Amino acid sequence: MDTKYIEPFIEATINIFKEFYGEEPILKTPFLFDKNEDLGWDLSAVIGIAGETKGVITLSFPKDLIIKLTEKLVGYPIEDLDDDVVDSTGEVVNIIAGNAKKGLEQFRLVISLPSIVKGNNHKIAWPTNHNMPIISIPFETSMGLFHVSVGLENIIK
Repeated sequence: MDTKYIEPFIEATINIFKEFYGEEPILKTPFLFDKNEDLGWDLSAVIGIAGETKGVITLSFPKDLIIKLTEKLVGYPIEDLDDDVVDSTGEVVNIIAGNAKKGLEQFRLVISLPSIVKGNNHKIAWPTNHNMPIISIPFETSMGLFHVSVGLENIIK
């Protein structure tokens, strides 16, 4: 597995978490994601990538963690996966994708607007293209575990 192209996503994630949430997430061991695996996600932010490659980036959380992170960001209690949670998570994945794109400047890439998927233990229907393995990058915070997942066609092998 050639993972050098996931490094910009790792760096962008650590930097945005330090800046937005005052947390330096601890990188755990990235792994090749099994598209049928259930990781207990309750909210995912998804961004598509186009240009010299096609791909997807997701940022996925369990409900309790994303609510706690959003409370730190907005400064007041949050009861559920409301608009504040959705908007802030979409912004965070957008910044991660934009900053990671700078680290992949050898490719001409365009990123889409973020979309949010909510639901208990939801799964993302990843593209079935065999040239796009999905690398899941787990991070641990003081409040729990989240994942950044990256698939870039013909780049991440």
